[in-house]
Amino acid sequence: MLTRAPGQGAVAFETQENPTMRPTRRRTLGAGVAAATVAAFVAATPAATAGGHGHGHHPGHGHWPGHHHSRTTSVQLLSFNDYHGHLEATDGPLDASLDPSQTPVGGAEHLATALKALRRTAPQGRSLTVAAGDLIGGSTFLSGLFHDEPSVETLDAMDLAVSSVGNHEFDEGTEELLRMQRGGCHPVDGCYFPTQPYRGADFQWLAANVVKESTGRTLLPGTSVKKVGGVKIGFIGMTLEATPTLVDPAGVASVDFKDEVVTANRAARQLRRQGVRSIVVLLHEGGYQSGTYDECEGISGPIATIAEQMSPEIDALITGHTHQPYVCSIPDPAGKPRLVTSAASYGQVVTETTLTIDRRTGDVVRRASSATNHLVDREKYPADKTQTQIIDKWQSIAGPLAAQVVGTNAEDITGDSSGDRGIETPMGDLVADAILWGTQAPENGGAQISFMNIGGVRASLLRAPKYAEGTGEITYAEAYDVAPFGNLLVSMDLTGSQIEEILEQQYQPVADRGSRPMLALGVSEGFSYTWDASQPQGSRVVPGSMSLNGTPIDPDATYRVSTLNFLANGGDLFTGFSAGTNVLGGAEDLANLVDYLKANPGLTAPEDRVSGL
Repeated sequence: MLTRAPGQGAVAFETQENPTMRPTRRRTLGAGVAAATVAAFVAATPAATAGGHGHGHHPGHGHWPGHHHSRTTSVQLLSFNDYHGHLEATDGPLDASLDPSQTPVGGAEHLATALKALRRTAPQGRSLTVAAGDLIGGSTFLSGLFHDEPSVETLDAMDLAVSSVGNHEFDEGTEELLRMQRGGCHPVDGCYFPTQPYRGADFQWLAANVVKESTGRTLLPGTSVKKVGGVKIGFIGMTLEATPTLVDPAGVASVDFKDEVVTANRAARQLRRQGVRSIVVLLHEGGYQSGTYDECEGISGPIATIAEQMSPEIDALITGHTHQPYVCSIPDPAGKPRLVTSAASYGQVVTETTLTIDRRTGDVVRRASSATNHLVDREKYPADKTQTQIIDKWQSIAGPLAAQVVGTNAEDITGDSSGDRGIETPMGDLVADAILWGTQAPENGGAQISFMNIGGVRASLLRAPKYAEGTGEITYAEAYDVAPFGNLLVSMDLTGSQIEEILEQQYQPVADRGSRPMLALGVSEGFSYTWDASQPQGSRVVPGSMSLNGTPIDPDATYRVSTLNFLANGGDLFTGFSAGTNVLGGAEDLANLVDYLKANPGLTAPEDRVSGL
């Protein structure tokens, strides 16, 4: 039976399997599709009926597609996305709505074991591991402290072959991304292990839609062709077009980010001209669905539209960015079912896709291809020794700094980027308070009001120990987890009306905002206003509601405002900050946060400062 999300062309397959079997269920494009759709697809693909394999048989069960000298062969693609340097197995389970079993999952040691185990279910030489971006950036302390060199080392040890870039690959700018690919010691921090200089990534990052303004050429290769099991598979790697709005614009000023669909369709034509008939897009953009981690219930978001528009020459889309898991079938422009998958984030899920390929034509037989999402169950997949050695190596130089206690909190302070980024949160306001604390002295900026984007607050502060510290203690590593990006504090002059314009930019239902039209700003103590979401865009700040320490904000008066350079440069499409004058730079955000925590022990969650948000 088919279900169709309102306003979307995405198809989800309803199944009657026991929910406990979901981790090993495979979804095939031939099961449950309307008869007319299948008939049209088979008519267009004569080889689809050859061999009769690939309809629900799980690899390793003795009947892998393409055996016995069939006209078809099958290739196993293992994929994940949004790794974000989560080396240590410290993340909690997926959300209960995604995984009712609440299985402990993730960590580089367990991800590596899961990949090895899944590869063993495929015939030798017919498995490839790929990724869909954000492998680095926004990382945990152990990787981010060392500019994500540890993350790359773990991924190389997992035999990752190719990945798209994501927006976070650009967190430190294009030159740093090129260093991560090619190798070389950090230009400021140097070599962390002098006898072992950073050698770059063994896997290839792809950036088909990232074009250098100076030459018109892509910053990194746009495509990669891999020969697996005797057949060629072409990969097109891209990040979302809105990447400049999600990173410091200054770091990507030398490149343009092109439309995903136009870029993919052009690259697919080029691959076809090279004789490549099996084509997979690795795209750092995604969607949302309401089912469990291996389902596709009401898929929505940018990926639903993008997938419907990408050329029928593309056989599958492996996606990311939204940190959501799904295994979907979304019809291509010719109406033929096509797999679209995503593997949550942080190495907690691996997608296994089986592409059945006609040996004679090189084309993917879609109705015989399938995909399933596997939980990286820490009990089922014990720690990989090589990964443990890598983690221990970096811990040897990170541990003493990480364990330093820099503050305390009297209660849980929650509301980070992993939740709803469109609402006021205690953590967002707390970080805004820290920014104000670090910029209010006249010599540091003289700030009166501070703002912080919720998406930049990467962790909450809980009283329960996270890194073996005492209850209610905040370590340096925890502070890093909150602010991992290395942003700088910036102060500027803005009028009351300009502040209101910035607040209105929290809601922008435009294509450049991608899947998050609402992005809230945390506000510092003393500043307040009322938000009315029932009003149209540009009119949601209730007139006359803005105040500072109880005094109404004067639209014509000038105020000193501080934030991070990410926002000051127009990040997250908060372009209103560009009107600021008398700009003064400040401290690095993590160093400032650590100093704030030291100066303010026993922190509590800030009360709401914005009514209606």
